[in-house]
Amino acid sequence: MDDAVVIGSGPNGMAAAVTLARAGLRVRVLERSATIGGAARTLPLTIDGFRHDVGAAVHPLALASPFFRAFELDRRVRFVVPDISYTQPLPDGGGTAYRDLDRTVAELGRDGPAWARLLRPLVDDIDGLTDFTANQMLRMPHAPITAVRFGLRALEQGTPLWNVRFAGEVAPALLTGVTSHGIGRIPTLASAAVGLVLAAHAHARGWPVPVGGSQSIIDAMVEDLTAHGGAIETGQEVTDLRDVADARIVVADTSARALARIGHAVLPSAYRRRLERLRYGDGVAKVDFALAGPVPWTFEPARRSPTVHLGGTRAQMRRAEAMVAAGSVAGEPYVLVSQPTIVDPTRAPEGRHVLWAYIHVPHGSPHDPTEDVIRMIEQAAPGFRDLVIASSSHTARELEAINPNLVGGDLSAGAITLPQLVARPQISPSPWRTPVTGLYLGSSSTPPASGVHGLSGFYAARLALRDTLGLPVPDLGVGQTAARRA
Repeated sequence: MDDAVVIGSGPNGMAAAVTLARAGLRVRVLERSATIGGAARTLPLTIDGFRHDVGAAVHPLALASPFFRAFELDRRVRFVVPDISYTQPLPDGGGTAYRDLDRTVAELGRDGPAWARLLRPLVDDIDGLTDFTANQMLRMPHAPITAVRFGLRALEQGTPLWNVRFAGEVAPALLTGVTSHGIGRIPTLASAAVGLVLAAHAHARGWPVPVGGSQSIIDAMVEDLTAHGGAIETGQEVTDLRDVADARIVVADTSARALARIGHAVLPSAYRRRLERLRYGDGVAKVDFALAGPVPWTFEPARRSPTVHLGGTRAQMRRAEAMVAAGSVAGEPYVLVSQPTIVDPTRAPEGRHVLWAYIHVPHGSPHDPTEDVIRMIEQAAPGFRDLVIASSSHTARELEAINPNLVGGDLSAGAITLPQLVARPQISPSPWRTPVTGLYLGSSSTPPASGVHGLSGFYAARLALRDTLGLPVPDLGVGQTAARRA
């Protein structure tokens, strides 16, 4: 009999599994797909020899996550931290967020000092910011001054005051490009919080790229899990929680909606209704490209940046996001472009490149993004179309079919709104705990929401160890061994 079962092998599920196995439990991970990793998989989505990340290719939180820092991920996976975190091409130039904050400030001209005043206090106390934003917020922050500074800046950038500190177009566009990662109307308090966190990390520890693809992060956790006696079974879909009832601990790396469905027979109706009330946001539609060469961006810094944001000025991106929120596909959409082979050539044959991009679309949209993406990139990089060897696209509807956690194409397993940052999926100091003894929800439907950080699963496992066995969090570092339990 298993001590613990983890449903789902995404970063959160694997973080839970590693933590429980390190505590000496017999752990089994059940994954419905034929391959492990969820949105952190790396697969040949176009043609042989080209390796594409199913989800994110660049990981701003990977080197900052308290779980991955305890796990010493940087000693297990090789990362490249580029000098440029992200760029925002514009018709007459563009903006560049360097890892070096001072260099960024210098190139932003008259808005440089405003950029520095906005972000430097957060960058200087990045650990305090991470503590506040990467934990359940219903507790006293360890760095209250930083938390207050962050809150005041979110109030500014999440309201109509967002242009007060800027005089030109470049700096606000640069910030809006990263803010739009939150997917939804802008400005809002939640989207501003997302943008400020990502922008601060861009200048603190940078936006690292794992060599070989995001799968290398999952592979490192799999290696650790199996070294400590854990097992993974693919092609195993859990459709009823009663099928895993023999386990003392069950951690579900599923959406709140999926947990309500598979737990219908065992979950109290009031809690099930809370799970079902979690609202899902707009989706993404993604396309992967195999390219014959590097993208010929007109804005030169974009040629050296693994992440490029397209969509024009702050006002243009605001209009595009409003159209999506109203149920339409924008004619000039915001596009997030990831070109990891700029710094990691291992993902493609010599001289070739991989690139993926997504646009925001209404929830569950069947819209194919391929032509939208090509058109938007062509505007900033004439000749891009001629470089395309092959492509593979997925609509928001298809993404959910591939990975049920991406409900309607929502990358966050629940819309990123201020109410849902507090009640995710319930208002509680321990939102990962369910009313069923031994059952925990450890997905992005719980704090701290989306991102490859492993924290939702880690927090669920930490709580399970305390509740069930009265155990502390085990040492997760390289070379540490589990304390085996009978």
